[in-house]
Amino acid sequence: MPRDHNGDFEPCLVPKNARRLAGFNDRILSLYARGMSVRDLRSHLAQIYGVEVSPDLISKVTDAVVDELVTWQNQPLDAVWPIICIDALRVKIRSDSVTSKPVYLAVGVDMDGRKDVLGLWTGAEGEGATTWMAVLSELRNRGIEDVCIVACDGLKGLPDAVTATWPKATVQTCVIHLTRASLTLSSVRDHPKLVPALKAIHTAPTEQAAEQALDAFEVPDLRERYPAIVRTWRSAWTEFTPYLAFPPAIRTVVYSTNMVESINSRDSAALLGYVVSR
Repeated sequence: MPRDHNGDFEPCLVPKNARRLAGFNDRILSLYARGMSVRDLRSHLAQIYGVEVSPDLISKVTDAVVDELVTWQNQPLDAVWPIICIDALRVKIRSDSVTSKPVYLAVGVDMDGRKDVLGLWTGAEGEGATTWMAVLSELRNRGIEDVCIVACDGLKGLPDAVTATWPKATVQTCVIHLTRASLTLSSVRDHPKLVPALKAIHTAPTEQAAEQALDAFEVPDLRERYPAIVRTWRSAWTEFTPYLAFPPAIRTVVYSTNMVESINSRDSAALLGYVVSR
């Protein structure tokens, strides 16, 4: 760096006392969050920027966000949340190797109508109601005293875990999960018949109309071929129908766990950036 007697020289590209260009750390975090190994990171940066990056440098950059993540994970939460959506996503996570693990994710809508990620928890293998019980208990311990509606998938035991944590909460089964589960029980060639029949159920204006649509679905050809679909909807009926009591504007928010799946549509680096920014 050029020197002058007054010490007022200001570089334009690399600031004083800085050894890396602006955004370089963000690039490392972005690639690291996508599951790239340190070796892959070094090779990629050498190819793109033409620089050799040491493993220690990568560790320093990635470790710099640990304190912020810990603070975010333990932040206190509001006492009342109108809506909370919970779901588990399969994410590739790098430890010793890159493996696919479930990440338990809770997204809430606060009293001002703003959406916020409440927490992420990494599981060991498959999704389980026992792990969800621990997750919900942590949210309660962080300050959530009451929830109006909890939208979740049809995992067995999950509604009991929700009501055990917040006794007054209404459990809403995700309609999209319910529809997908129904279609997996049927042949693809019958989907043109099944989809309109199932849509008539979950778009009914009232619970009574939905019940009539389910009765109409039980026509001989489909009922005899797919009795498991009818049993699936009957068994989930108590948790499926609550959203039918709300106007359309609220239905679109609570009828599914789309808030969680919309986060899954972003890449993991964007989610990491969101978490750090909070």
